[in-house]
Amino acid sequence: MSDIVKVSIDGIPVEVAPGTTILNAARQIGGDIVPPAMCYYSKLEGSGGKCRTCLVKVSKGSEKDPRPMPKLVASCRTTVMDGMEVQNITSAEVIEARKGIVEILLLNHPLDCPVCDQAGECSLQDLAYEHGAAKTRYEFERRKFERIDIGDKIQLHMTRCILCYRCVFVADQITDHRIHGILNRGDHSEISTYIHKAVDNDFSGNVIDVCPVGALTDKTFRFKNRVWFTKPVEAHRDCDKCCGKVTLWYKGEDVLRVTGRKDVYGEVEEFICNTCRFEKKRTDDWVIEGPRNVSNTSVISSNHYGSLHQPPVIKKNLALQESNKEQLERYTRL
Repeated sequence: MSDIVKVSIDGIPVEVAPGTTILNAARQIGGDIVPPAMCYYSKLEGSGGKCRTCLVKVSKGSEKDPRPMPKLVASCRTTVMDGMEVQNITSAEVIEARKGIVEILLLNHPLDCPVCDQAGECSLQDLAYEHGAAKTRYEFERRKFERIDIGDKIQLHMTRCILCYRCVFVADQITDHRIHGILNRGDHSEISTYIHKAVDNDFSGNVIDVCPVGALTDKTFRFKNRVWFTKPVEAHRDCDKCCGKVTLWYKGEDVLRVTGRKDVYGEVEEFICNTCRFEKKRTDDWVIEGPRNVSNTSVISSNHYGSLHQPPVIKKNLALQESNKEQLERYTRL
């Protein structure tokens, strides 16, 4: 068997190792052709196949069998074959199907983005903006759950949950034991703990980082600030439990929260312990590496300017130039 498999995604060729999924092959190319993924997490074994947002069209199965696959397939679960041709954003069928999937994900999801701590870094917000319909066709009452504490630092909003199972996989794979999971079946399914036991292991806070929506939130950060008013800074410390590499979220001189470092797909690079996350919120606890590089398409970068680009009209107008300088200084203090 060849060590290289050639596959084409939206007309762009890429060579990958055998056994690579379509989603990970697309991630090697990068850019807009990468399918969205709400449940797949590369660092969690067994994840994927739950949300269906990564559906793609296989227009050519392989060189040996060029027939197209009869239905859209989940790119996070489908491995590539030599000569395969895949359509993602170039397929009207995929775009229409994704629109329907987003509508399903939003059936019971409350419209509380203005008060949700996940706003500004929420994968579901991005999906709804790119693929969502202007209004829902759903006429029935939404599911409602009471907010519960599943630990002294974690609160669960089950009404926001999309049942991606990420938090369950985290508890299964990086902690000593798991006491929460999916209870009931069908439209009664919910994430919960058995008889409201507390999640209290050393790595329980990672369920907050992997949650793609605002279902699991950090109680030490709740309602303290909007994420786009904070400044993310990379830092590290010597820790005997985890890697100690984190992102500190500052407002002025105060560290409002600590999270694991995430890659361009919103996945934590290395999981961190609860000591680093909840108990080390002083600057002198950390070795500061520098500001986190945030994509200029992210709302988090909206109030952080690396340089002052003055258009010609400002260069000629001293009053505007002085006003612009004052505004920059004000944002820098934030």
